[in-house]
Amino acid sequence: MKYFIVTYGCQMNVHESEKIAGILEKLGYESGKSREDADIIVFNTCAIREGAEDRVLGNIGNLKKLKKKNKNLIIAVVGCMTQKQQTAEYLLRTFPFIDIVIGTFNLSNLGYYIDAVKKGRQLELWEEGDIDETLPYKRTSGENAWVNIMQGCNNFCSYCIVPYVRGREKSRKEENILNEIKEIVKENKYKKITLLGQNVNSYGKDLNPAIPFSKLLHDICAIEGDFKLSFMTSHPKDLTDDVIDAIASEDKIEKFIHLPAQSGNNRILKMMNRNYTREKYLEIIKKIREKIPNCRITSDFIVGFPTETEEEFNDTYSLVEEVRYDSIFAFMYSPREGTVASKMEGQVPQKIKNERVNKLLKLEKRLQKEYKN
Repeated sequence: MKYFIVTYGCQMNVHESEKIAGILEKLGYESGKSREDADIIVFNTCAIREGAEDRVLGNIGNLKKLKKKNKNLIIAVVGCMTQKQQTAEYLLRTFPFIDIVIGTFNLSNLGYYIDAVKKGRQLELWEEGDIDETLPYKRTSGENAWVNIMQGCNNFCSYCIVPYVRGREKSRKEENILNEIKEIVKENKYKKITLLGQNVNSYGKDLNPAIPFSKLLHDICAIEGDFKLSFMTSHPKDLTDDVIDAIASEDKIEKFIHLPAQSGNNRILKMMNRNYTREKYLEIIKKIREKIPNCRITSDFIVGFPTETEEEFNDTYSLVEEVRYDSIFAFMYSPREGTVASKMEGQVPQKIKNERVNKLLKLEKRLQKEYKN
């Protein structure tokens, strides 16, 4: 029996697809080269932007012919997109050939749902769940090993669906993280270890006693072995001096920080519920440059947020010019049902969003050329 996994979205989803592969291989499945030769196809979905959901729906629709050819083919749709009850029900209603729809919290029970397919289609969404430390992995990212240190988010940025589909922040016990990394290092085939979390800077705040993220970084670096350590993603309001100092002082930590700004305008940042100002953000950048002169800094930006004026967009443009990032990711605002921003008046026309995102990406290209010269 063979499986084929289609992954959408962030690095967290890539790592969760490694868990899915581990679960399937424990059940006796082997990795297949294509959808055509698979006995089970799993779509691990993303809900962060409308485009990601559209791609999922289009690709699922293409499986209808495969299901007709092979009635025993199992099709499962899991992840952030399906954690939303309305979307999950829509999938089962629109695509009668889908067998399994589960969300983010009951992913570890995938094997149970596969067995249950014989009794009929399976739809089950849990409202919450703990981190399962027993799941096997099949690591598929070459010399990089992903390590999930926490799940969920407490920030509730007004545009973001993540807290609703991933739940509140839950940190793994430090002992379990360190043991996993020791096992990775023992295998002697991973040169890089990347820590994952929706907001890694918040790691340990929910533990008793609390453990600062900086302590976790120092404790990982104390593990003997030849590896480089990195992490993502950081929230500017939580990137504290002790974390910057840890990156500066530990040779094993890559001199790289991904620090999403999202906007360069204070009014828009407040509407986004980002809990920092342009000035505060630039203070953090200044500290990084002073303490880690060779640090690579990248960022994310959202253009066309509701009510954003041309002048306010120009504040974002000027922030990119001032910071001179090594690279940026720029996205057009995409309303996510269930978020505060989706209900805001003053939605920016698509044409204007296109113009702004292209302008920002052209600026990045110009800055990249200047770096090379």
